[in-house]
Amino acid sequence: MFTTNKRTNTPTPPKRPFMKHKNKSLKLFRRLHKWPGIIIALLAILFASSGIVMNHRPLFSSVEVKRSWLPKSYHYQNWNQAAVRGGLPLDSSRFLIFGNVGIWLQEDTIFSNFNQGLPQGIDQRKTYQVVSFQNQQLFAATHFGLYQRSPKSKQWQKVPLPIKEERLTDVFVKDDSLMVLSRHRLLKSANGQQFEVVQLPEPENYKRETGLFKTLWNLHSGELFGLGGKLFVDLLGLVTILLAVSGLLHFFFPKLAKQRRAKQKDNTRLTAVRRLNLRWHNVAGYLFIFFLLLNTTAGMFLRPPLLIPIASTKVGLIPCTHLDTPNPWFDKLRRVQWNESLKSYVFSTSDGFYLADESLQQPLQKAPVQPPVSVMGCNVLEPISATQYLVGSFSGLFIWDFKNQLVLDAFSLKQPRASTGRPISNHMIAGYFERSEQEHYWFDYNRGMQSFEGHQPWTMPAQILEQTPISLWNAALEVHTGRIFEHLLGPFYILYVPLSGLCLLMVLVSGFLIWWKAYRKTKKTNS
Repeated sequence: MFTTNKRTNTPTPPKRPFMKHKNKSLKLFRRLHKWPGIIIALLAILFASSGIVMNHRPLFSSVEVKRSWLPKSYHYQNWNQAAVRGGLPLDSSRFLIFGNVGIWLQEDTIFSNFNQGLPQGIDQRKTYQVVSFQNQQLFAATHFGLYQRSPKSKQWQKVPLPIKEERLTDVFVKDDSLMVLSRHRLLKSANGQQFEVVQLPEPENYKRETGLFKTLWNLHSGELFGLGGKLFVDLLGLVTILLAVSGLLHFFFPKLAKQRRAKQKDNTRLTAVRRLNLRWHNVAGYLFIFFLLLNTTAGMFLRPPLLIPIASTKVGLIPCTHLDTPNPWFDKLRRVQWNESLKSYVFSTSDGFYLADESLQQPLQKAPVQPPVSVMGCNVLEPISATQYLVGSFSGLFIWDFKNQLVLDAFSLKQPRASTGRPISNHMIAGYFERSEQEHYWFDYNRGMQSFEGHQPWTMPAQILEQTPISLWNAALEVHTGRIFEHLLGPFYILYVPLSGLCLLMVLVSGFLIWWKAYRKTKKTNS
């Protein structure tokens, strides 16, 4: 039965059942797209902009953010937040401390800046290890390269290395040689100036595979496909910002038009802008929908709780990608020590601890008994006797006894319990410093400086607090992971990434279905 259109006075056919079903589904999709989209828009802008900064760390390494601008949890208190990773005694009264605050000289209770010559920017001064080599020359392994400082010199000088990667993880002295460890390779020098690259052999029973976590991390950043992949992910970030901004504008356009009509103003230009805005919103959405869904899903698995089930999962290397390299230790090396008693190197890697003979010619062997180490990596690997090491990470602090093939918790002196799946422990070890035989300090990421003997922590001087802001890259990381909201959400901040990811997926999928069912088919019908 036909009805009459009151405006045109012409008969119109009745709505068919499938049309009612279509309209209901469109209404549902619009609700799922509209209100969650408004909520997630600002968060999506934060995700995208912080991700672009994180993708180009060297470019932004000199840019800093005042800690006073951030929540109190980001203010240094008692040398926390990896302010100190270790120390080096120069003599009985002078010591160097180093870490995220750079390098500082301690004489009794007086601290003085020892960063002269290092590039500007706190990120450029992030130091993992400092050692003394021939003629008391100092060598510092930093996030952006190796630096050397002689006793007569008043500043650090960068040492050129025969490798592309500048991110170093350790430096130590073996006999008359200086050994430098990057994330990929071991380097050796007799004079601290000319280095040879030592290619580490494959481990026993080596399989060409890597962690699923690392694969998803490289996929999410785009680094899996090199510089081109990173730039494409940057483009996805810009597209996300475009979708968020244009979506918010589309929401507010009707309200603005209504206000203009109430004031009897012409809306012709506003209508044209609204249509153009919607067109670009739709075009950007349907062109990049697959890549946005893939990138969002990958990012959700890089933070707990979704990280926990994949943390130890191994997958094959994807051919022709950044991870597909003949180097079996690519991006796996973290710390290293030479053990004179065992005549063996001890390597801490992302795959566990390995032992290597002095010639470094035989396949590396995995240590049969190993201390727990967080997926974030080993922060402390220090000898405490001929066959014992202190091993620290965000999983805790442990005594590793080679002779008795035993691992003990450094605090309870009991064997650690089996992992419960929690990625961190109550003791998040960021550093360790043996100042003397009577003074042993460890540094908790949250609580800061602690003493085994009960000594009072050193007071952080105002000079260090004033000269150690947070890098823009680290601030972007805190925003990207949601830790910046911990003071508001409490322990529930851990759900920030997965819930935001689910919301974003829902908005993306519903938006695509609206375009597919309404705008795309309407355009075809009109043509």
